[in-house]
Amino acid sequence: MFLPTQPLFLCQVEVYSVTVDCTVTSRFAHTVMTSQALNKANTSKEIFFEVQLPKTAFISNFSMEIEGQVYVGEVKEKEKAKKQYQKAVSSGQTAGLVKASGRKMEKFSVSVNIAAESNVTFILTYEELLQRKLGQYEILTQVKPKQRVQEFKIVTNIYEPQGISFLDAHATFLTNDLLPLVEKTVTDKKARIFFSPTMEQQRSCADCDGTFIDGDFVIKYDVNRASSIGDIQIVNGYFVHFFAPPDLPRVPKNVVFVIDRSGSMSGRKIEQTREAMLAILKDLHEEDHFAVVLFGSTVEPWRGTLSKATAENLNEALAFVRKLHISGSTNFNDALLDSVKMLISDRKEQRIPERSIDMIIALTDGMPDSGPGRILENMRPPMSGNISLFCLGFGNDVDYSFLDSLSKQNKGSARKIYQGSDATLQLQGFYEEVSSPLLLEVDLRYPDKAVDFLTTNHFNQLFNGSEIVVAGQLVDNDLENFLMEVVGQGFEEEFKVQGQAGAVDWGVMYPDEEYIFGDFTERLWAYLTIQQLLEKSKSGTTDEKGNATAKALDMSLRYSFVTPLTSMVVTKPETEDGTESPLIADKLTEGKRFSHLTYQRLHIKQNHYSFCLSLPFYSVVTAVDGDPHFMIELPDRDDALCFNINDKPGSIFNLVRDLKQGILVNGEIIGDKMIPPDGKINTYFWRFGIVHQTLGVRLIVSTQDVSVFQDGQLVKLQWSDWAPLKGSNMDILLTKDRSLTVTLKDSVKFVILLHKVWEKHPYHRNYLGFYTLDTHLMSSSVHGLLGQFYHGINYEVSDLRPGEVPEKPDATMFVKGRELNVTRGWQRDFRRDVKKGDNVPCWFVHNNGTGLIDGEASDYIVSGLFKTV
Repeated sequence: MFLPTQPLFLCQVEVYSVTVDCTVTSRFAHTVMTSQALNKANTSKEIFFEVQLPKTAFISNFSMEIEGQVYVGEVKEKEKAKKQYQKAVSSGQTAGLVKASGRKMEKFSVSVNIAAESNVTFILTYEELLQRKLGQYEILTQVKPKQRVQEFKIVTNIYEPQGISFLDAHATFLTNDLLPLVEKTVTDKKARIFFSPTMEQQRSCADCDGTFIDGDFVIKYDVNRASSIGDIQIVNGYFVHFFAPPDLPRVPKNVVFVIDRSGSMSGRKIEQTREAMLAILKDLHEEDHFAVVLFGSTVEPWRGTLSKATAENLNEALAFVRKLHISGSTNFNDALLDSVKMLISDRKEQRIPERSIDMIIALTDGMPDSGPGRILENMRPPMSGNISLFCLGFGNDVDYSFLDSLSKQNKGSARKIYQGSDATLQLQGFYEEVSSPLLLEVDLRYPDKAVDFLTTNHFNQLFNGSEIVVAGQLVDNDLENFLMEVVGQGFEEEFKVQGQAGAVDWGVMYPDEEYIFGDFTERLWAYLTIQQLLEKSKSGTTDEKGNATAKALDMSLRYSFVTPLTSMVVTKPETEDGTESPLIADKLTEGKRFSHLTYQRLHIKQNHYSFCLSLPFYSVVTAVDGDPHFMIELPDRDDALCFNINDKPGSIFNLVRDLKQGILVNGEIIGDKMIPPDGKINTYFWRFGIVHQTLGVRLIVSTQDVSVFQDGQLVKLQWSDWAPLKGSNMDILLTKDRSLTVTLKDSVKFVILLHKVWEKHPYHRNYLGFYTLDTHLMSSSVHGLLGQFYHGINYEVSDLRPGEVPEKPDATMFVKGRELNVTRGWQRDFRRDVKKGDNVPCWFVHNNGTGLIDGEASDYIVSGLFKTV
């Protein structure tokens, strides 16, 4: 988990201990990660502590011990922490932010400058409630020590009073002959998993000095379920109730699959969606009813009503799905409304079973044509009926916050589907989770006078393989009157079960254990309460949202949880100049997690701390915007490179050239209206020419208008228009006075932003920004100022050192066989906010990108908007 700044430091920094200690008590996991390292060099070195923790976890403690001094984290209100952070930065002190993300994990990364021959110890603690999915709980630990470690140890102790029904432990980096290194001891109510290979066993091969430990260590288990009332744990005045009754018959479902086939779904996305839908349809039960609704610019239902999942109907539906193809823009609104009408009509006409659940599973990959606000209003209950809506956001261009709100206001949930080779499996996996409803409208009831501060106890549905969890505080510890009742709607009849709660004596159940997690029910209750308050803070009236936010903040501070409302602050008591030096760790929200942005703060200074944020890109994003600033966002590196091109107005640059696919993009720059007082003339791109020779399409996009040549026709659009255009080979979406999205058939997507300047401005003019998405769909021979980076670039950065500006350190970059001086800086990405933009940190390459780009900037100048030379 320790990562030196660059590999050349490996021989000088010895990581001698890496320990992961996890204790699970009735599904509540408490994990402590500890790493120790020694700087053996005779000079100070930068050492990174980097760990991956589950997205659902809350950090509850972080501390560092450096040269005998311990620095302990304190959870503070986020706004107060930010003020402290900004104050430190403005005074030239060290400060940092932690915000990180992956599919299931978040990355916590901190670095510190360690003096010669000195030690450092990092300790990170986080807590989470394990969620049951598809009949099992999962404990996932990602480990990447990057070198062999004297003491490497993963220890997990699981205590489950219900009894452990099965347990499996494996690692992605373990071969069959190394599986015996994982020791598993399982008794009725306890399990211990121990993994601690020696230095010799850690070798990646017999003659190698590197380590084979690089990947995921995964533990999966489930518990016994003998009682239909569930299991209740009572400790120190708090209770938690786990409800997942065994052997319930599934409730038939009536499901409408709503599938986006707009132009942005072209290529691998539509192929993977088709593959997933074919598998999902084959998995339907005969008592289920289903429909398929496709949408692009128009809505195309397979049939006007739902059909029973008979073999004949399924075969016809499979044939329909096999013909799934790209068509038009994103008319998500009408597709949802038509699906709702279909379900309501079929229920009214009694074409579907009375005891069944109505659901819509919708998949989309972009912004809807009609806007999120209109859809949220149209799909607001009771207009949407008693229907559960599940939304799947495919790729990085979706508005996840919108899909999340839409789903939750309609008894469902949203899920991010990542672009990648396993997208089909992700789609199928989500369907499996919701494919078998067991109960509807589930209420867990407790005596009013016996419990207080109850978490959510009403649930719209219970799916097979999942679990309902309710927690609360006991009043006067009165167990004699603690009667529980669970009611819900089952397949053939109402479900109702009652029971009496009793406390478990942990000392009797685990007599040989020193029970170190005695407040687990209280912390589990707090964890659940905060999660649910955060959800409530997103909807309702202004007062309701404010009240939920205030309560969530108060509990986050009380229980020292890093949530979206709080930050973990570690402050070095005093530096030599008497000032404080804070570092701050924040918690991502799901909406931020799936934005296109990457934030980093690097401050190169003695005894500094620096933090990183990484986000799940799966395709390089390239852009040119502003005066003209070129930016390459690199997903595999969680990083970005940038450079400027300065040339005289009127110059035309080749940005993209793919001879194999017949794609060409050139851009012409324009200068200010007149020379400003400071003598510096800004230049911008004001016109782009885009051509796809193979498909026979051509565009001229300027700050004035858009000319589209397609299918032998010329269409001229104004920026004041709002226009979706669908062609056989290209789809266009013009958003009024903001952006133009061009999706080429089975190929790349271009987004052009219009930056409008006050027309009476004495110097500046309107200009354009150019962004490329889905770059992986271009051929390997693609080139141009932007195109040469579409498939990534290899580089290394080392020798971090102070720059001219304290917040912008210099470094040495090794790229394409050259050694370049680079500076850490920021460029703005305007896709989310065309006016202000979002800062994206990057390594800035000086002198018109010399050394980073192939050749010189002048080599890319061409003679015309559609010329290659």
